[in-house]
Amino acid sequence: MYCIFCGHTSTDVIETRLSEDGSAIRRRRNCPKCQRRFTTYERIEELPILVIKRDNTRERFEREKLRRGLLKAAEKTTVSADHIEKISSEIESELKQQSSTEVESNLIGNLVAKKLKKLDKVAYIRFASVFKRFVDVEEFEKELKKLL
Repeated sequence: MYCIFCGHTSTDVIETRLSEDGSAIRRRRNCPKCQRRFTTYERIEELPILVIKRDNTRERFEREKLRRGLLKAAEKTTVSADHIEKISSEIESELKQQSSTEVESNLIGNLVAKKLKKLDKVAYIRFASVFKRFVDVEEFEKELKKLL
C-alpha cells in the first residue's frame, strides 16, 4: 500500500484488528519514508442483489423496503420490532447465500410468508393478501381455512 502523504510505494502495518461492528479489518500503517501514520479499512466487496419483479424489471434489493413491508403487515399485532429485524436479517442472509445475485420477488415473498405464518397469523394474512393478490373474498377465505 502506498503512503497517502508522500506516495512512497511501501508502508508497514503496525496494528491489525476488526472494526467495532466486525464488518471490516482496520489496519494502522506507518510510512518508513515520511514516518507518518494512517488507517486503512479492508472490506468485503459485496455484489448487489437484484430482485426480478413480476413484470421482469429488475431493481436492487433494499432491506429497508422489506422492513417497511413487514412493519405494515405486523401493525397492531404482537410482532415486535425485534422480530421484524430478525426476519429481515434472516431473509437478507438467505438471499446472499443464493448461487445467483438475481432473485425473483416471488422467492422473497415466500420466505416472508413462511416466517410470518409461524410467528403471527394476522400478520401473515395481511401480507398474503397483498403478496398473493387476493382479488375476491373466496380466495381470502381459502387462505384463512388453510390456517385453521
